[in-house]
Amino acid sequence: MNDDIWRRDEIESPCIKVCLIHPEARICAGCYRTIDEIGGWTRLSPEDRRRIMDDLPARAARLKQRRGGRAGRLAR
Repeated sequence: MNDDIWRRDEIESPCIKVCLIHPEARICAGCYRTIDEIGGWTRLSPEDRRRIMDDLPARAARLKQRRGGRAGRLAR
């Protein structure tokens, strides 16, 4: 039996199905990609996707700072 028919070439993705765009950082709180990166993901080359994925851990720090809750919103 040929197992090749069951093999799929899935596009590698950092998506963890927690899709929430941070209003100030403008990146997804789940995968840390920008809206443009998410929207164009399937059209990117594997090399471009890998380059972005290598950069994602550094973006996580942008979301670690607390926004200040109600007091932060009132101060704006």
